[in-house]
Amino acid sequence: MSSGQQVVNGDGPVTLVTGGASGIGAATVRRLLADGQRVTVTGRDQAKLDAFAAELGAGEALLAVAADTTDYAAVRAAVEATVKAFGRLDRVVANAGFSTHDNLADGDPEQWREMLLVNVLGPALLVKAALPELTANGGRIVLVGSTAGIKNTPGNMYSVSKSALTSLAENTRVLVTGSGVGVTLIAPGRVATPFWSGHPQGAAPQGPVMTAENVADAITWALGQPTGVEVNSVVVRPAGQVH
Repeated sequence: MSSGQQVVNGDGPVTLVTGGASGIGAATVRRLLADGQRVTVTGRDQAKLDAFAAELGAGEALLAVAADTTDYAAVRAAVEATVKAFGRLDRVVANAGFSTHDNLADGDPEQWREMLLVNVLGPALLVKAALPELTANGGRIVLVGSTAGIKNTPGNMYSVSKSALTSLAENTRVLVTGSGVGVTLIAPGRVATPFWSGHPQGAAPQGPVMTAENVADAITWALGQPTGVEVNSVVVRPAGQVH
């Protein structure tokens, strides 16, 4: 959709999903579109976003916007583009994130810096940029965390980042309580997605895993709660995962 096109009319809610061209984000976008909703998907690579949009064939129901989640101006621009295209913004899903798959003893501090910016600062910037629209529309915020933020892995900075995100979810909930905005932390366990491509094994560790669609089910369930009902925390593990 070009910036000069008119507002796409519709009665359903409008959702912005960060990191939405692969993994859990892509599964969530597919689910929302299948429900007849309108969606903005963001990521850093416009070509990847365009290819994803072409694959889905959703036409004007899907807006693909290249945006660095750690750049407030870019995040704000994505919010503004959504409102211009669809006339409103009702929900945001802060899904973008990654792991360095290392620990405090052998990891690269510069990679930790980037991970902390994406995993913690990025969701905070999305909340700040979207909050005026969400407040006006009685919207919802979903932050995609991890069981790693609940049960820490020894020395793992990814666990630190997701622990901070867990705190951000509660901090945001307290801020917006009474405004009509709902806040949900979705904390999945192991999921078979490209998240594991940077792992030393090149894949998820041995053991039970979920699909991205399983987590998308939880996200869309939280987003679909009726007005006046707010689910604050959902932990979803594959059966058999201990931690």
